[in-house]
Amino acid sequence: MSIKAVNLTHVYGEGTAFEQYALKDVNFEIEDGQFIGLIGHTGSGKSTLIQHLNGLLKATRGELYYNGENIYAPGYDLKALRSKVGLVFQYPEHQLFEVDVFSDVCFGPKNQGLPKEEVEERAKEALSLVGLDESFYRQSPFELSGGQKRRVAIAGVLAMHPEVLILDEPTAGLDPKGRDEILGEIETLHREKGMTIVLVSHSMEDIARYADRLIVMNHGEKVFDDTPRNVFRHYKELEAIGLAAPQVTYVVQALRKEGIPIDDGLITVEEARDAILRMVGMENGKDGKTGC
Repeated sequence: MSIKAVNLTHVYGEGTAFEQYALKDVNFEIEDGQFIGLIGHTGSGKSTLIQHLNGLLKATRGELYYNGENIYAPGYDLKALRSKVGLVFQYPEHQLFEVDVFSDVCFGPKNQGLPKEEVEERAKEALSLVGLDESFYRQSPFELSGGQKRRVAIAGVLAMHPEVLILDEPTAGLDPKGRDEILGEIETLHREKGMTIVLVSHSMEDIARYADRLIVMNHGEKVFDDTPRNVFRHYKELEAIGLAAPQVTYVVQALRKEGIPIDDGLITVEEARDAILRMVGMENGKDGKTGC
């Protein structure tokens, strides 16, 4: 087990006229190697939640455990925790500050007290993992495109060799090609390195395609925690809290209303395509026809 939240509660302005619950009695466990999708409307508490996972914010009440240790215990090493649980912010400018890309990516492992040779080796490896070659090393991170800035921000976290990678809207503002490239790199890290991923996203299609578990937040409370397939079956309840299911879910429901017996748990275009082709093949078989 990697992360466990027990009755996690965060109150802004507690005891004042502006008191507001950002999180209220949130409970969950994230096992090693899972790919978690985290969704919720603006103000649902998801951004507050992820900042608790590496100790950037401290809960008002409740407990948070990392590998069985309570991170709020006296003397707990939060600096070490942040090396193991890496957070990439929605806006990469918030964590880019060095004069060039290579120096920026070196910053994290350098602060870990590693030897210069290992620091530089980690930086090169991390930049390679996100698809940035040596031609980017001496460029200013602030002169890069939005997608390239995100790659540098992710590389800066990867260079610290985290066990958990948390990404807050990593594809916001990117074109479809850039979005697919970033998500493909994240999925590769999960698959090849066994890294635990927590992905915050407003794209239901991305969540459906990549996550194996989905946590839904609403007004600071966890309302769903299941596979994307099971959660998106509750598309009407999601709509009631300002969310939606992937577009293909609505196509599937429309087909079912027309009497077509297609599985209501399909959540990606590829799944729906394959199911329709199978049905067409079965119908052709009944008619004695053969497909091409």
